[in-house]
Amino acid sequence: MGLLTGPLPLIPPANGAMSGQQDKGPSVVALGGGHGLSASLSALRLLTSELTAIVTVADDGGSSGRLREEYGVLPPGDLRMALSALCDDTDWGRTWRDVMQHRFQPGKGTGGSLDEHAMGNLLIVTLWELLGDAVAGLKWAGALLGARGQVLPMSTVPLTIEGDVRVSAPDGTRTLQTVRGQAKCAVAGSLESVRLLPESAPACIEALTAIELADWVILGPGSWYTSVLPHLLLPEIRQALCDTAAKRCLTMNLATDTRETSGMSAADHLHALRKYAPGFSVDVVLADPASVADMAEFEKAAGMIGAEVVLGKVSASGRRPVHDPLRLATAYHDIFGNS
Repeated sequence: MGLLTGPLPLIPPANGAMSGQQDKGPSVVALGGGHGLSASLSALRLLTSELTAIVTVADDGGSSGRLREEYGVLPPGDLRMALSALCDDTDWGRTWRDVMQHRFQPGKGTGGSLDEHAMGNLLIVTLWELLGDAVAGLKWAGALLGARGQVLPMSTVPLTIEGDVRVSAPDGTRTLQTVRGQAKCAVAGSLESVRLLPESAPACIEALTAIELADWVILGPGSWYTSVLPHLLLPEIRQALCDTAAKRCLTMNLATDTRETSGMSAADHLHALRKYAPGFSVDVVLADPASVADMAEFEKAAGMIGAEVVLGKVSASGRRPVHDPLRLATAYHDIFGNS
C-alpha cells in the first residue's frame, strides 16, 4: 500500500457517479442553502448525475461562524449539507453522510474546542488548507463521499447579509433598525430591505459556467431572505441567471409565515423576488397546494415573473413542513419532461 507523501492534486479522480457510467440525465443547477437546498438535492440526485449545487456563503452562526471567524474561510456548513445530500443511498453513502453530519457534543469537561463543531466542516476546512483552493477542496470532498454531482460556493469570499427590520421604539413609534448577519436576519421578523456585503463580491467562476451550460436551474426552497434571494443579490450570479438559456424553476416553501417572513403569503414571496431582481424571469413555479392560501393571487404573482404554476403534493407526511424527496423528484421529473 502506497502512502500519499506529496501535495494533493487539485482535481480528484472521478468516481462512478460522476464518470459517465450511467445515464447522466439533464444538466441541472440547484441554488440555495441549508435544509432547503438539501431537500432539492436529495430529489434531484435521483434524476441526474449532471448536478451542480451553488451554495450561499453568508452563514455566521454556530460551527460555521466560528470557523469563518477564526480561520477567515468560507462558512462550510451549508456546503457540507449540500455534499451530504448528494450521497448515494448505499452503505458507503449513508456512512459518509453520517460522518459529515456528525456534531461533537460537549464532553464532561468545559469549553472543549470541538464542542458543537460538525465533522464535515472540519474536513472541508482541512482540504482547503491543504489545497489552498475552495473549489478543489469541495471536489475532493465530493469524491471521497461518492457525491452524485458537485458543490460550489456562490462567491469566493465570505459574504454578510444585512437587512432592515421595523421595530417598536420606547415612545411607541415604529422605526427601522439595521440587522447584520445571517443568524440575526433569520429571526429578525419581516425584513423590509436586504443586501449583501461586500456589494461587489466576486462570484465563483465555476458557478457562473455551470449556470450558463445548464438545461435547468432550480431556485429554492429555503429561507427566502437568507438562502434563496442572496443568489439574486450577487450581481454576477443574478446576471448569469438572467442570461442563461436554461429553463428556470422556482420551488416554493411549504411554510410561508416563518420568523424570517412573518406575515408573508406565498404571493408575497414572489413579489419579494421580483422586487430584488426585476429582470429575472421564471418558467415554472412549483408549489404544494396546501401552502397557497389564495390561489388566484398566487397565480397572478407568478404571471408577473413569467411563470406557469405547477401544483403537486411534495410535502412529507407528518406535522413538520418538510419536502419528501421522492415526491419532489416526481414533480421535477414531470416538469423536466413537459419542457
